[in-house]
Order: sequence, then C-alpha cells, then structure tokens
Amino acid sequence: MITVTDLHKSYGTRTAVHDLSFTVGAGRVTGFVGPNGAGKSTTMRMMVGLTPPDRGSVRYDGIDYTHLRHPAHVVGAVLDARCMHPGRTARNHLRATAALSRIPAHRVETVLAEVGLESAANQRTGGFSLGMRQRLALAGALLGEPQVLLLDEPSNGLDPDGIRWLRTYLTDFARRGGSVFVSSHLIGELAMFADDLVVLGAGRLLAAEPLATMTARNARIVVVETVEAHDLARLARTLADGGLVVDIAGFQLHVHGSDRRLVSQIAHRSGIPILELTETSRSLEDSLLELTASSAEFASS
Repeated sequence: MITVTDLHKSYGTRTAVHDLSFTVGAGRVTGFVGPNGAGKSTTMRMMVGLTPPDRGSVRYDGIDYTHLRHPAHVVGAVLDARCMHPGRTARNHLRATAALSRIPAHRVETVLAEVGLESAANQRTGGFSLGMRQRLALAGALLGEPQVLLLDEPSNGLDPDGIRWLRTYLTDFARRGGSVFVSSHLIGELAMFADDLVVLGAGRLLAAEPLATMTARNARIVVVETVEAHDLARLARTLADGGLVVDIAGFQLHVHGSDRRLVSQIAHRSGIPILELTETSRSLEDSLLELTASSAEFASS
C-alpha cells in the first residue's frame, strides 16, 4: 500500500533522514520505532507532504501523496494531537475538518461514536485531557474513511483501558484491509499487535521486517546452578560435547538455544545434581535497544 523510496532530508549540515526505503503492506500494522532524534517525525511529515523531501518519494498504491485527488479518503494522519482550536467543541472541530476536505457532515457523528466521544461532543477541546485529544485527533483522521492510518505516538495520554481500546481498534482496521503505520516508544505495547517493524536510527534504516522474525532471534537461554561448584565445569563440558553453546557466568551456567527439559535430562544422565534451572529470553525492547544503541542521539552514561 505504501512505498517509501530513497527518502532524504537535511537541515543545513544535519541529515535528519538518510536515503530511507521501506514498504507498509495492506492489511497489516507496521510499527515505526527508534530513539529520540532518529528522524521518525520528519519521515512521517514527509509521508503526508508537510515537509518536502530533498529527494525520494512516498507513494500510496503507486501515486505520490501530492498527486492524490482526495488525500483524506486515502490517508488519515495524526501527527500532533494538540492541533485543534481550544475554543471549539469536539463536534465543531470535526465539522470544520470535514468541510476542509469536502467530507459529508454526517460522518462527524459516526466518528465521534467510533472513538467513544459522543458524551463529550459539545465540550470545548481546551478542557480536554491529552487522552481525549488523542481520541478526537483519531476521529478527525477517520472522517474520510481512509485506507491508511498514519499515527505518531497515538497512545500518549491514554489510560490502560484506552490503550487496549486503541490496540483493538487498529488491529481491526488492519484486518479489514487497511494499512496502519504507527510510531511508539511503548515497545512492549507495540509488540502485542504489530505485524511488522521499521526501525530507524540517526535517520538511517536499521531494520524492516516482520515482528515474528525479529522476535525469533531472541534466543532462549537456560540458566543452571549446580549443588557443587566443581559440577558446574563438568556439566559445561558435558553440554558442550553434546553440541550446545555454553558459557560460565560466575556461579551460573548459561546454555544458549536449548530448553530446560533437555538440559535437565543431560544433567540427570550424567549424575550431576541441579540446584536451580530457569529459562529466559531477551525481550523485544532489549533487542531494539541493542540495535539502536550506537545511533541514539541522547543517551545516559
């Protein structure tokens, strides 16, 4: 649905986005992640014509965004949930937005219901919480019944129930054939519903692949503690002789790419008593932090 090709943007001597290329498939949720300053917001602004790229293109079903005849019917974007007049009611904000895009006024009531703001329709947005603004901004993006949702940190300000609602809504949108491109710093939350990930660091593409592929690389580690210290070295040799990758970390044995059952069986056959046996794996967050560590603009010591 979306094809980003060789997208590049510089501000003076600083390159914000460097020859970026990736695709966003129809019927899928694609997460867009990277540290602060990675170029995510600049990329998303270029994807909807708000920031002109120095070179490169963004096409929706083969058509450049600037050449779309009715962009609001193709792409619904939320890049800043605060972009609404504080003196307008939620309903009037959506009416004005619909009029600008020549969208029938009856869509206003429909999208208010979709995002759960019917009861707040006549309240002025200046009194809205950030979570309510997020819902209203999403309602504005949905007015044109778009094929694509482009959302920058849409869960900011939402309570746990709101985050769950958003996750379900975006998943259902994709399952109906739509494309969702969503940036987020909540990696654990994103991992619950994203199909694909695009990872950015210092304006460069670090990875673009299915979430399942990235998760599969988080190999399991079995952590072993033996009753006697000398048994640790003996078990390490036995496991290594069996073709397993093993290393000793202090008073523990780390066995890579195996599971507790196999390690337990080998120890039992070898007559080596086990004190503790646990199984762990790296989280997606750990993997992404490792992937982007060298390109993080702001990092603590």
